[in-house]
Amino acid sequence: MKQFEKLVRPNILTLQPYRSAREECQLTQGVFLDANENPYGSLNRYPDPYQNALKEILSQQKLIAKENIFIGNGSDEIIDLLIRLFCRPGEDRILSFSPSYGMYKVCADINAVQFDEISLNAAFDIDEVKVLSRLTNGNYKILFICSPNNPTGNLLNTDAILSILRAFGGVVVIDEAYIDFSRGESWVRQIEAFNNLVVLQTLSKSRGLASARIGIAYGASWIIKYLNNIKPPYNVSQLNQDAAIKVLSNNEAYDFNTQLIQNEKDRLVADLRILKCVNKIYPSDANFFLVEFGNANDTYNYLLSKGIVVRNRHTQFSNCLRISIGSKEENDKLVNALKSMV
Repeated sequence: MKQFEKLVRPNILTLQPYRSAREECQLTQGVFLDANENPYGSLNRYPDPYQNALKEILSQQKLIAKENIFIGNGSDEIIDLLIRLFCRPGEDRILSFSPSYGMYKVCADINAVQFDEISLNAAFDIDEVKVLSRLTNGNYKILFICSPNNPTGNLLNTDAILSILRAFGGVVVIDEAYIDFSRGESWVRQIEAFNNLVVLQTLSKSRGLASARIGIAYGASWIIKYLNNIKPPYNVSQLNQDAAIKVLSNNEAYDFNTQLIQNEKDRLVADLRILKCVNKIYPSDANFFLVEFGNANDTYNYLLSKGIVVRNRHTQFSNCLRISIGSKEENDKLVNALKSMV
C-alpha cells in the first residue's frame, strides 16, 4: 500500500475531511438538532453519507468488504474524484486509449491535467508493447481502461491489462459500465491482488437505473478511504440509495431483462445484416454496437427526421453509427425506418 499511497496529492494526504456531528457520534436514532434540518416531513433528514445499507447489499453480492466499496453520484463523479485525488493540476498526466469514453478527457481538462491517448489497434484492442513503452516514459498517475469499451463495444485483452497492472507504478482504473452484458469476468475479483486497481461499475445500464445516478468503485481500502475524504458530504440522495437497494434486491428482474436485451441484440443484428444500407456490424460485448453505413451522416439525419436518435461516430470511425439495443418495438421502428430509407 505504501508504494502507491505516495501517489496521492500531498495536500490531500493531510486534508481534514468534513464530518457531520452524526458521523462523529455514530448515532442512528435520537433527537437530531445538529444539522439545521426541518423537523417536519418525510425527506427532511440528510441521507447516510456513506450509503451503508447499499454497500451491505453490494458486499454480499460481490463478496467484497464494505471498506473496498465507494458509491458515487454516477461513475462520472468517481472519475472526477480520482483525478482530484491523484493528479496535481499542471504537473501530472493521465493516459487512456482512443477511441474511448469521452468523460475521462473532459474531467482531466476540467482539472487542468494533461490527458494523453494511445490509439487502439485495428481490432480495437490494446497494443501492449506501445502502452508499456509509454508508461515507463511519462509522468502518468492514472491509466483509464474501458472494457467493454465505449464506443467500440468489445472487451479488451486480459493479458495486456495484466501486464499493465504489473508494470505500472500508477493507478489503473478499469471502467466496467457494460460488463453485465458480456461473457467476460469482472476485474473486481482482482482488487485484492493489485493495490493500484480501481474497478468502476454502474447501475445505469444493466440495472436500468440511469436516472438515479449510482456509480460504484471497487478498490483497495486505502483508495476508498481517500475518496470518502474528498467527496461531498451527502453525494448520493436517500431516494437514489433506496432505488438502488430495490433493484439490487430483485435479481430475477435483472436476469430476465439482461437476457431480453441479449435476445433483442441478436435479433437486431440479424435484421440489420440483410439491409442494403448496412456495410458492416462490429462485434460487441455490450448493449450497443457500431454499424457502418454507406453514409453515416445522411443515415443519422434521416433517422432523426423519423424521431429515432442514435449516436453519430463518423468522426471517430468512418461512416459509423453507435446503436443501443432498445425494446422490441423500438428496434422494429429502427429497422423499418432503415428499410424505407432511399
